[in-house]
Amino acid sequence: MVRKFFGTDGIRGAANSWPMTAEIALRVGMAAGSVFTRGQHRHRVVIGKDTRLSGYMIESALVSGFTSVGMDVFQFGPLPTPAVAMLTRSLRADLGVMISASHNAYHDNGIKLFGPDGYKLSDSVEAEIEGLIESPVEPLLASPDELGRAKRIEDAQARYIEFAKRTFPRAMSLEGMRVVIDCANGAAYKVAPAALWELGAEVFEVGVDPDGFNINKKCGSTCPQLMCSKVKELRADIGIALDGDADRVIIADERGEIVDGDQLMALIAQAWHRAGRLSAPGIVATVMSNLGLERYLNSLDLSLERTKVGDRYVVEHMRKHGFNVGGEQSGHIVLSDFSTTGDGLIAGLQVLSVVAEQQRAVSDACKLFEPLPQVLENVRCKKGQPLDDKLVREAIDEATARLGSSGRLVIRPSGTEPVIRVMGEGDDEGLVKSVVGEIVSALQTAAAA
Repeated sequence: MVRKFFGTDGIRGAANSWPMTAEIALRVGMAAGSVFTRGQHRHRVVIGKDTRLSGYMIESALVSGFTSVGMDVFQFGPLPTPAVAMLTRSLRADLGVMISASHNAYHDNGIKLFGPDGYKLSDSVEAEIEGLIESPVEPLLASPDELGRAKRIEDAQARYIEFAKRTFPRAMSLEGMRVVIDCANGAAYKVAPAALWELGAEVFEVGVDPDGFNINKKCGSTCPQLMCSKVKELRADIGIALDGDADRVIIADERGEIVDGDQLMALIAQAWHRAGRLSAPGIVATVMSNLGLERYLNSLDLSLERTKVGDRYVVEHMRKHGFNVGGEQSGHIVLSDFSTTGDGLIAGLQVLSVVAEQQRAVSDACKLFEPLPQVLENVRCKKGQPLDDKLVREAIDEATARLGSSGRLVIRPSGTEPVIRVMGEGDDEGLVKSVVGEIVSALQTAAAA
């Protein structure tokens, strides 16, 4: 089945344009509410959002949709995606919803759905919801006496702060640690600084003044230069940058140099392996993680199991095969002992706990392997995906042969943008750049035809 609404991370698009309109949001609420109305109990959905202006519109439409099919709605206001997943389970809701376009700019928005277990929905359940979105609405509507109610939960942020703090070792404190936290003017702008301060850190906040338009604007994990400069300016011990919905994290060491998700997974895997906390002998990452990470884990007799891009696929593999550490190079770190999805704050706290325990500088603790040269290029494709073009296939085959066993190629359509991503890595940086350039050239030619 061709997916019309759902991508790799829910439904996403430009606000007030198809599919991110109030009408579609209303229908999503009705469709998802109908799918998750099971049994005779009073059904409940929880809704969180980030700080985008369009969040008000999308939230109101979703509330109307859910209540019209008989579901009660609990509204959290601005709250990280992982907090919504956690509270879906805590409040025994039938469904959880996060309104966010993650790391995108303010003019985009999205809808992410979680089942009652706090996990993102499977492809089959999303397909079931898609089948109802454009169906006649009358069969879905509740009778007048069965309409749902809407209620705001005022202490949702405090609940999540306490939850996050409990993942940090109880006998340990962040006292004496100078921490820069960049919240991307997004969903964690209150909870992340508060949690760090309550654990004893001296906290320096940036990206904590949302105005509806500045989410991810020159800040956050996708633009970490602000965090890096603040670390150096303030002589902080560490910088932590979250994205708009706080499900991903990028770290800066005390020199203001970036530590990406691959290094963070390596650090956590090493520490948990030594402590006997890994539930399986390895971790799960995507095809985009650096080959250097794989080689480092192999040196510890640990495996790196790869999935296609998207933290939902990482989580599915973790659940199926019993892993408790996984994530993406981009900073989605999934620690299933604590969370059902990526959680930037909790991942940051785990890094801080290792650094505090080892009493080492972040630059020493978090540099566990030398990444292989990696080149990533995006090719915009307005006329469909040209991956089946003969010249493109020939370019890919030739590049694969030239790299041989000394590197990797990953060519894939984006799940959230009209682009094809071309990634190459290997021991010879010049060769990697050359083969990626040839594939990009072939794709551009095919896309323009």
